[in-house]
Amino acid sequence: MNNSNYYPNAVFPGQGINTSSYVPNQQSVPSYEQSQVSNMYNVTAEQSYIENILRLNRGKKARFHITVPGSQEWQDRVFNGIIEQAGRDHIVVSNPDTGEWYLILMIYLDFVTFEEPINYSKDFVLPNS
Repeated sequence: MNNSNYYPNAVFPGQGINTSSYVPNQQSVPSYEQSQVSNMYNVTAEQSYIENILRLNRGKKARFHITVPGSQEWQDRVFNGIIEQAGRDHIVVSNPDTGEWYLILMIYLDFVTFEEPINYSKDFVLPNS
């Protein structure tokens, strides 16, 4: 059966991927026009991703619930601390009670809890700094 009209670049199990026509996920890459508008007003337009929500809540105390698959020691761990920074794949957290700093990988993050209301906006703008 030929599905070339409906699925021109379809990959079915066992066929492999044609890398010559592969296009990476460009969901988080701003267009030229978006970047020009952002630069003109000295702001960065962001979307509602976890790292951006955490950036909006820098300085707030939170609980970070993580799970490292296949590890007994790191299964269902909780880190408490203040959000210092957040990147696409990590969070930097400081714990003022212990003086420890944590670099938590987003891949292991299950959820975050706060003891106070959080700053949230579906579409928001962060000033360049």
